[in-house]
Amino acid sequence: MTEFWLISAPGEKTCQQTWDKLMTATTRTNNLSTNNKFNIPDLKVGTLDVLVGLSDELAKLDAFVESVVKKVAQYMADVLEDSRDKVQENLLANGVDLVTYVTRFQWDMAKYPIKQSLKNISEIISKQVSQIDNDLKARASAYNNLKGNLQNLERKNAGSLLTRSLADIVKKDDFVLDSEYLITLLVVVPKTNYTDWQRTYETLAEMVVPRSTNLLFEDQDSGLFTVTLFRKAIDDFRHKARENKFTVRDFQYNEEEMKADKEEMTRLSTDKKKQFGPLVRWLKVNFSEAFIAWVHIKALRVFVESVLRYGLPVNFQAMLLQPNKKNMKKLREVLYDLYKHLDSSAAAIIDQSAMDIPGLNLSQQEYYPYVYYKIDCNLLDFK
Repeated sequence: MTEFWLISAPGEKTCQQTWDKLMTATTRTNNLSTNNKFNIPDLKVGTLDVLVGLSDELAKLDAFVESVVKKVAQYMADVLEDSRDKVQENLLANGVDLVTYVTRFQWDMAKYPIKQSLKNISEIISKQVSQIDNDLKARASAYNNLKGNLQNLERKNAGSLLTRSLADIVKKDDFVLDSEYLITLLVVVPKTNYTDWQRTYETLAEMVVPRSTNLLFEDQDSGLFTVTLFRKAIDDFRHKARENKFTVRDFQYNEEEMKADKEEMTRLSTDKKKQFGPLVRWLKVNFSEAFIAWVHIKALRVFVESVLRYGLPVNFQAMLLQPNKKNMKKLREVLYDLYKHLDSSAAAIIDQSAMDIPGLNLSQQEYYPYVYYKIDCNLLDFK
């Protein structure tokens, strides 16, 4: 299970005591969760007003960064196409899998200097992830156009004989070319009507060249036949052919056009292969960057909410719980019993519509007497 509960509770005499109490309640007498300390450095607190405003801004930023992380992950899956089973191994944070990164989280001092104010740190993250989002849109658009154009050409070369391109089927020798009077037509005949075709094609119009039909190609349902006739008989032949369930394809043999189509297909296919490697590398790097930023946002939110709820001086223990799936309800009850004394108004899980206290982040539809955020490392939505 890849869902984590990031919680915090105020330090007792020491933060270690808070940790020990949680461990006793959730792991030593039962198997409710696997727990890790979640290390948040000494960040600059600032004023209460700033913290209240920042709480709401961080909630929005959290949702935005999560959406970008998911978009990058999902696009990685789209780009890998038939190798989707390899997606997970490409979704890493700092070179390790997401569960390892979250459970061993260390604040990145170089990217997000703690001497900066909380607001500045959140703005650094916002700018960084907005840039990733914009770059993703541009790269995805370019690659999708290329992929779409290639798929359109591939579709033209596949499918039914009634619609597909015939360029890779016909040869110059199949046609009477450069004749003022004669023309070769291509006709699609259902397999069940082959006998009718052979029996009637010479009589569908006047001036059809006898014994001029040849079968060039077959698919599951039909065959592609040539027939040569005088140009002036084309309309009559088309009309009579249609009445007999034979379909004359609109096709003129043009070597240059067919060569250009093949070259375009080769060019697009080569371009796609060229772009694939760098695009996957970009997605790997920027998924890692966005995911790391997201977990730092969670850390910022825990810090801000903990100061708002538990007061100053800063004294709380942040803890990361990986719930045992079978015991999630029981874990909630144990945490409630452990921390209900922190907030008398949280006598039950309160629907956020019932109360909306600025700065206490009740926009999540759920409220607990302890600070709580969810981190879900399952970021792909395979349909």
